[in-house]
Order: sequence, then structure tokens, then C-alpha cells
Amino acid sequence: MLEKIKVKDVMTEGVITVPPTEDVVFAFEKLMKHKVSSLPVVDDDKLVGIVTATDLGHNLILDKYELGTTVEKVMVKDVICVDPENSLLDTVKAMNEHGAEGDIINQLIVMEDKQIKGIISDGDIIRAIKV
Repeated sequence: MLEKIKVKDVMTEGVITVPPTEDVVFAFEKLMKHKVSSLPVVDDDKLVGIVTATDLGHNLILDKYELGTTVEKVMVKDVICVDPENSLLDTVKAMNEHGAEGDIINQLIVMEDKQIKGIISDGDIIRAIKV
């Protein structure tokens, strides 16, 4: 079943992004306001990283950031992307293969022709499986 459904069929379009110069506090507020779990970091229409609610929230709670810390200083630069034509099976494999220490990556950026087309999360995939 997962090999028949394509990323473009279940991804979220209209992705909310953040510039690398954004303060981490404002980036976290944007995550909470829009109820999303990650923000692609975009500089001049180029994807340069990603920040997640988990990472930002955890580090804000632990007071690990100095006043004025920008997204650029804390973002993950090695962003895993998928094509809109990829199957969900390939997407799940990518989430599993690129996760750290037995974890999975919960969301992947959907890219086509070097442009962000959407974002796909593990929740999107779970909702696509109609059991």
C-alpha cells in the first residue's frame, strides 16, 4: 500500500518558513502559533536548514540560548528532502535511515527543482494509512 501512495498526495503545502537571522524565541513562537513541528530555514529562496519545536523548546526550557541567538546558530544544516513523486514507502525508509541513534526523522521537506513544495510528517503518513 505505501508503495502506491505518493508524497504529493499527502504532504502539507504552503509551508511556513523562517529566515536564518530570526531570533530563536520568535521562531519558537511561530511554531506554536501555526501549530507546526518544524520550520524550514530559507535564505534568499534557498533551503539552508531546519529547526524543530522539540529542539527549540527543549533548549529554551533549559535556558541554553543567549539573548539574541539566531536560528542560523542552532538549525540542522543537513536537511533530508524527498521528491513529491516518491512513494510513502521510500519516504518511511528515508525517515528511518537518516534518524539519529535509532530515532526517526519526523518530518521531511518536499523539494522539486530546488523549490520547497511541501512538508511531509510521520503523522501525514499515518493518516494516509486507512486501517
